[in-house]
Parts: sequence; C-alpha cells; structure tokens
Amino acid sequence: MPLPFLTADRAVDAPGEYSDDVALPFDDHDRWRRPYRPGPWRVGAAAVLLLLASFVLLAAVIIAAAGAPAGAFAVLCVALLVIASALRLLRVGVWVSRAGLRRVAFFTTTTVAWSRVTRVHTVQQPVRWLGLPRTVQGQALLADRQGGEPLAPLLTDRNADFLGRDEAFDRAADLVEAWGDEYRRS
Repeated sequence: MPLPFLTADRAVDAPGEYSDDVALPFDDHDRWRRPYRPGPWRVGAAAVLLLLASFVLLAAVIIAAAGAPAGAFAVLCVALLVIASALRLLRVGVWVSRAGLRRVAFFTTTTVAWSRVTRVHTVQQPVRWLGLPRTVQGQALLADRQGGEPLAPLLTDRNADFLGRDEAFDRAADLVEAWGDEYRRS
C-alpha cells in the first residue's frame, strides 16, 4: 500500500539528482508535497506507536474473547487513537504547493498563501530539541508574513526530521526558499 505522505518525490532524495537551474524539481506544482523525507526519529516514533497499537489490539481481542464487549470496545478505541496519532506524526512538517506554504503540527495546521509571505529565510537561533521544552542553539527556517504575524519556525535542524542530518536540512531549507522565491514573485 503506497503511503504518499511518508516519502518525498524522487527529485529530492539524492542531492546530485537535480541541477541548480531547476529550483522546483516537481512536475505538478498544484499538489501539496513535503520537499523532504521524514527523519529517522519521526519514523521510529511512529513505528513504536504502531507496535504499541498492535499490542492494544491484541488486548482488545482477548478482552472480547473473555466476554466483556464494552471493555473490548474501549480498548479498541484506544488502539484506533494510537494509530491515528502515529499517522498524524508522519504528516507533521512543511508542505508546499503553488497555493502557498502549509505548516502541519500535531494538533494544528497553518496555511499561508505565497502572496502573504514576505520572506523565507534561515537564521541561527535557539530551537527546541526534538520538540521538547529544552532549547539548544541551531538553525531555523522562518517565514515572515505580511502584517507582522509571527509564524512558528517551519523547520529546525534539531527537530525529528533533521537531527543529525545537517545536509538534509540545508537541502530542504533551500527547496522551501526556492518555492517561496518562485511563487512570491507571481
């Protein structure tokens, strides 16, 4: 079963597969896409959640076989909640299209049209380590909106997608900046 939200297009998989004269290496610019692959920390956390869900589903079957349908239903609902959490965790990240920029967090999604974005740039600043309250010095990709409304950092080099993958962060930040440069002009 293909999971399109889990992989980026082949054009951004390897750094040497696209040239600098093709800033936006995708054919369909109207489709929302993540210009990078989810990192090993994010995929690992989702895998652990799915493993936990399998044990909870097994517990639901055992409870149902023991003759407690209400308890089995409650445990089944917990398993479905864990599965939905794992899938949402895989969708977290930055998505781009011709329409704009979308920052997907675990509980919220923010979409900004390119016409409302004034600048997309990388800065050195304190960033959250793996989304935890602890901050460390790192790089963040920021998008400035018209009207001065602050937008949370789009990407950081210390989040679950790029921890220990500096080259992948640089490539993803460059691609998001290229999308911004292309569609803020039009």
